[in-house]
Amino acid sequence: MQYQTYDVTDALRRGTNAIGVTLAPGWYAGNVAWLGQHQYGTRPALLAQLEVTYTDGSTERVTTDPEWRAATGPLVTADLLMGETYDARNETPGWTSPGFDDSGWRPATTAADITTEVVAQVDAPTRVERELTPVKRTEPAPGVHLFDLGQNMVGSVRLTVSGPAGHTIRIRHAEVLNPDGTAYTANLRTAHPVDTYTLKGGGTETYEPRFTFHGFRYVEVTGYPGTPPLDAVTGRVMHTAAPFTMSFRTDVPMLDQLHSNITWGQRGNFLSVPTDTPARDERLGWTGDINVFSGTAAYTMESARFLTKWLQDLRDGQGADGAFPDVAPVVSGLGSGTAGWGDAGVTVPWNLYQAYGDTRVLRENWPAMRDWIAYLEKHSSGLLRPAEGYGDWLNVDAETPKDVIGTAYFAHATDLVARTAHVLREDPAPYEDLLARIKAAFTRAYVSTEGRIKGDTQTAYVLALSMDLLPDTLRRPAADRLVALIEARDGHLSTGFLGTPRLLPTLTATGHTDLAHRLLQQRTFPSWGYQIDRGATTMWERWDSIKPDGGFQDVGMNSFNHYAYGSVGEWMYQNITGITPAAPGFRRILIRPRPGGEVRFAEGRHDSLYGPITTRWSQRNGEFTLSVSVPVNTTAEIWVPARRETDVIQRGARFLRLADGCAVYAAGSGAYRFLTRTDQRA
Repeated sequence: MQYQTYDVTDALRRGTNAIGVTLAPGWYAGNVAWLGQHQYGTRPALLAQLEVTYTDGSTERVTTDPEWRAATGPLVTADLLMGETYDARNETPGWTSPGFDDSGWRPATTAADITTEVVAQVDAPTRVERELTPVKRTEPAPGVHLFDLGQNMVGSVRLTVSGPAGHTIRIRHAEVLNPDGTAYTANLRTAHPVDTYTLKGGGTETYEPRFTFHGFRYVEVTGYPGTPPLDAVTGRVMHTAAPFTMSFRTDVPMLDQLHSNITWGQRGNFLSVPTDTPARDERLGWTGDINVFSGTAAYTMESARFLTKWLQDLRDGQGADGAFPDVAPVVSGLGSGTAGWGDAGVTVPWNLYQAYGDTRVLRENWPAMRDWIAYLEKHSSGLLRPAEGYGDWLNVDAETPKDVIGTAYFAHATDLVARTAHVLREDPAPYEDLLARIKAAFTRAYVSTEGRIKGDTQTAYVLALSMDLLPDTLRRPAADRLVALIEARDGHLSTGFLGTPRLLPTLTATGHTDLAHRLLQQRTFPSWGYQIDRGATTMWERWDSIKPDGGFQDVGMNSFNHYAYGSVGEWMYQNITGITPAAPGFRRILIRPRPGGEVRFAEGRHDSLYGPITTRWSQRNGEFTLSVSVPVNTTAEIWVPARRETDVIQRGARFLRLADGCAVYAAGSGAYRFLTRTDQRA
């Protein structure tokens, strides 16, 4: 359990002071997912300590004890998933001020049954970081007022209203609308996306829920006295208060919207826990989602502290047998040891190391990573994993055999643990030997002599190629088959949660960047563009959360804010803006934009630990121009599309070689500009 510290110096006054606290169940004692209340504790409790240092150096400490007094107030109900009920008639003026008469209050009860370890908070706090004003108001039924904030967001609403005492207003939240223009909430399952406010009367009142959050774009207000003005509602956007570190802009509006959807999806799901969805009755730290998204997450937001804290939750939930749980913080009744999910205990530390260059995250997780590999080896048969788990979740009619997925991830996790051993100067030999044996077993069991892989799906080839599981002689046939499967779907993907993040990188690595651009910029189902053309402002859980006929997918599994497919952001930032770490933490940088599809212009900025890395390029009228900014204490290798060194005009960078249709340069910190007089693309 984490404690938070606050500097309250400015709140102290000479003489008598008072401390007042409002308590609600929160994550600790409130509803968690569909599992009900009391997953971690049975009742809300307060542990507080005020440290005062006087000007003469003396100190005083005030702590929570049985002398504190307690009472109920205007907060009738409060739950993160079930909304908040507030009756302003029950407000008690002055209750947080010195001299308040609390003789009618009862003594606080000592919570002696709480034995949880208390530690300092590692990650940034959750805050209201911005506000959204409505762009439109409609009245789909008499007295039902619907506000459109223009953006799917996470947080709550500030309501401004005046009316008679005892009048109750109901605020309902929705991500999307029904075809008739009413709020659609069937996909939220048992979550109750409603806050209610009862007026005290006597003038203008403002209500801001403090102990719940919702995922929504639309706000339905009923019971409002008269017709509410457009500014009666304000969206209060909440997320873990870490800075965003990636900007991205092109001349293709769909791609810019995709970047926005990725960042808004992360903003809404990085809220104390890396949740799968912020709206329905789930909001759990699913390991599979952050496994595939953590690489993108480290580009778009400063994620080190947030995910370091989450990794502690993951380790706390690791079983004695080494199996990582499917969700962290762990809850009862869910599984563990799942391929592509539990592997987050290895992939997330590795991705953080690549993004920030800090070996501590590897050292902290090293024992847990080794235990995970031991678990996988013990629960395999001939180094082949059993056909169990979630598979390539929500794929498009292309089920990849689960034993293929499990064995591929077994190899991948072993590979990363071997690499981690090198970084930490531990012995990598056992893991390198195990990796070689897993690869051999994979090829024998699942790969034909012509390079066909069991299941014959896009995901099967993507995993085998990107995780380097195939002999060199079979890589080209496997890559050709992957391309053929994409072309057989008229240039569309069929991948789910595990295959999609690796699809475009695999195509680029095998010489098919043009096809990667085609998939990225596709507009028909299934594609990222399909979602955007149907109004998506965050990432959807399904490729067709809204179906081509305008109907909705299965209400049991249909979130409109689910960042897994936003994992494509990592490829966009590395290949469109061209910013890639060539060494952990961006100490060395690879700059290689790869124009393709409709993109003729792009610019990006990533705020690395060394400072901002910026690129800006355009390709017009037979000329390619590239501007690059390299931060201090770093070096960059810059790839410029060119047939010959003499095709490039530049100053300050050192020419290295010609490779793969590019002139390659070395550069230290500073600003550089390159001009290529050719229409050749990278």
